[in-house]
Amino acid sequence: MKRLRVLVVEDSLTVRKRLCEVLDGDPAIEVVGEAEDGKQAIELCRSLRPDVISLDMILPVMSGLTATEFIMAYCPTPILVVSSSVNRGELFKTYEALAAGAVDVLEKPRPDDADGSWEERYIAMLKLVARVKVVTHLRARLGAIRELPVTPPASAPEPSRAPNTCQIVVIGASTGGPGAIVEILHGLPATFSLPVLIVIHISAPFDTAFADWLDAQTNHQVRLAVAGQSLSKSCIYLAPSGRHLIVQGRKLQLTDEAPRYSCRPSVDILFESVAVEYGSTAAACLLTGMGQDGARGLLALRQAGALTIAQDEATSVVYGMPREAVLLGAAQRILPISEIAPALAALTKGDQS
Repeated sequence: MKRLRVLVVEDSLTVRKRLCEVLDGDPAIEVVGEAEDGKQAIELCRSLRPDVISLDMILPVMSGLTATEFIMAYCPTPILVVSSSVNRGELFKTYEALAAGAVDVLEKPRPDDADGSWEERYIAMLKLVARVKVVTHLRARLGAIRELPVTPPASAPEPSRAPNTCQIVVIGASTGGPGAIVEILHGLPATFSLPVLIVIHISAPFDTAFADWLDAQTNHQVRLAVAGQSLSKSCIYLAPSGRHLIVQGRKLQLTDEAPRYSCRPSVDILFESVAVEYGSTAAACLLTGMGQDGARGLLALRQAGALTIAQDEATSVVYGMPREAVLLGAAQRILPISEIAPALAALTKGDQS
């Protein structure tokens, strides 16, 4: 059986040796190289062609972010960011790397992680990330893939919707989601006047930093959702890690009910609550991600008369969640990521309130 070939990039010798020992303990994995800075990471990636890279962000000579940008542009390889999450600046660089094409992020092991659970998660995430078929990210930034034609299935006609009838937008995403979400938020005009609720599968402590990072990327305020909050126009609310986000009585609520598809927060649970609360006055987008969370929720929204959009396969890092929605007939429109923001902006065209 072919073993998974891993390149480990970490400047701390102690941490790097621990990571390599963990990986060497799995017979299905082979550590093919070790790098202590970003420049070495690029050189070894080009010469060794690993299946997946375990990458630290704060590195000497060349940062993990710069290395990610180069690798995804010239020798695209699935990257798992392994971050110590010690400060806001490093966390921001982590999200820049995810937007540049890194697949996922895992916090570094702590000294008190002694039960082996972190090691199990690390191996499982590397194997999962390695399955992602990454693309040359430079082409995406230059807009090459935006020109790909998208033909919605015959069973999903374009919805007829008068301007200003939409009252809320909900977005769900998982693997590859940070880059997709920030592209949508970049594309929303400053005059966009609808509240936006986002569920992305991300673990603490990355959720707070992700909200802060998104806030710096858009003209609109981004904040972590708080139970009991009333919805404000032009504000973007992010579900906190470990709790489901729902809308009830036109206010945000957080619940601790069981995970859905092993996810908490769950896209399905948010979408289903919005289908009940807003019905045909909602719009929903299901973006790149592994698994099927969000597909049935998107279907509930479509059945309630909402506008439903699924990201297309060509621009998805992982065409899992949107694919499940398309197969269920839940998506009225199937769009490349570059066309989703204009479709949402059109919902408030002429609204100057």
